[in-house]
Amino acid sequence: FVLSLGPSGRDGAAIFTLYPPTNTFLLTQESLMCPKNGPYYSLNDAREPDWPDGLSRWIYDAKRGNTPSKTVFSARYVCSLVADVHRTFLKGGWAGNPRPHLRLLYEAAPLSHVAEACAGRGSDGVRRILDIVPGGLHDRVPVFIGSEVDVIELEEYGDVQQLAKSYDA
Repeated sequence: FVLSLGPSGRDGAAIFTLYPPTNTFLLTQESLMCPKNGPYYSLNDAREPDWPDGLSRWIYDAKRGNTPSKTVFSARYVCSLVADVHRTFLKGGWAGNPRPHLRLLYEAAPLSHVAEACAGRGSDGVRRILDIVPGGLHDRVPVFIGSEVDVIELEEYGDVQQLAKSYDA
């Protein structure tokens, strides 16, 4: 698991791994730093027909190395947000969901805090997740978490949020 107690972007995250023989967690990486950009994006490609135009354009360009960073991206999707974000923190890129599916207070914000602690970024596709003031306990937001440069470039494409007509808690 990853633990973040420090200030954003300065040795603020560490990785601990369970050591089964003693049932204890051992420090396995002292200073987790997310690469500024990376070769992977992670989202459910099966939902591509419903993607907003900006997200579709970014994916099209990213696969061809035509984003501003000129990185050629490929998809990696496990369908487990924690696994996808963990890989993203190690290898670079971003993991996300353009639909307002994740709960702000206890899913999106904590992961965004860890992202920023290791020099990454958490966004709802428009703004920094940690700047969003919750209106209720179960508020949901779209989420894009990972390498700072990649997430900012995605935001700059605009129209990356797939806002739901109705999404009840």
